[in-house]
Amino acid sequence: MADLLSGLDQFGLGNLKNMNLYDEPKKAEEGDGKGAAPAPVMQEQDYLFDKAFKCPICDKDFKAKTVKVGKVKLAGTDLDLRPKYDQVDLIKYDVIMCPHCGYATLSRFFKFVTTPQAKHIRESISASFKPQEETKEIYSYDDALERYQLTLVNAIVKQAKPSEKAYICLKTAWLLRGKAEHMDTAAPDYEAQKKKMEEEENEYLHNALEGFLTARQTESFPMCGMDEPTVDYLIAVLSMRFEQYDVSSRLVAGILVNPSANPRMKDKARMIKEMLVKKIKEKNAAKK
Repeated sequence: MADLLSGLDQFGLGNLKNMNLYDEPKKAEEGDGKGAAPAPVMQEQDYLFDKAFKCPICDKDFKAKTVKVGKVKLAGTDLDLRPKYDQVDLIKYDVIMCPHCGYATLSRFFKFVTTPQAKHIRESISASFKPQEETKEIYSYDDALERYQLTLVNAIVKQAKPSEKAYICLKTAWLLRGKAEHMDTAAPDYEAQKKKMEEEENEYLHNALEGFLTARQTESFPMCGMDEPTVDYLIAVLSMRFEQYDVSSRLVAGILVNPSANPRMKDKARMIKEMLVKKIKEKNAAKK
């Protein structure tokens, strides 16, 4: 667990690095070519603005970097539904962190904190948190990773649902994947760093799988904004990644007969089914 939360030292919360994740609670446009000056090239900061928030934990006002709605366009998605944008990686900016008390969460969960949860955060995080000064125009992947780790420890401390912790792990894995894609391939330690990030990504994805499997048995839908077919698809993809082919096959079969699954999701499920058949054949062949 220390690797999942290794960036907490910067916030004065190094003592929380070894917390258990799933413990049960105790109760550019071009110019026109006619001599006009070319349009300026858009930089990452041009897609951002400082959005004002009021912290539900300490009641103080603060601002957080937020991507301008409608300014970025979806370029595609990975097999595990990670969204990809050409202009800026939105995943870097989905954490809202209070620089005063250390409360941090994904944007969709920001307002949803109970009185007991707030008490846990004040006692276990705010009491030791080092206030942060927001001075950067953009977040690097390392900046964003530290914020995600703080978000994960907040979720553990406030005894969040397994689905919320799983979703944080999933998005942290996506963040690491984005960081790997933006690495300098000419760097002398490129291969070693890439391998390290792949291992870290797998650790987060494995924890995401564990959390979503638990959530599917104990929580109702929608879950983290996802309906049942979407969650089942996500679990199927993650299960296939970790060679849990029986789990993946069962969920894919369920999606294909689920009347609430839209045609697009069923097409994705069929693609996973084909991949599973191939992987199972390869595994069986390797045993011979």
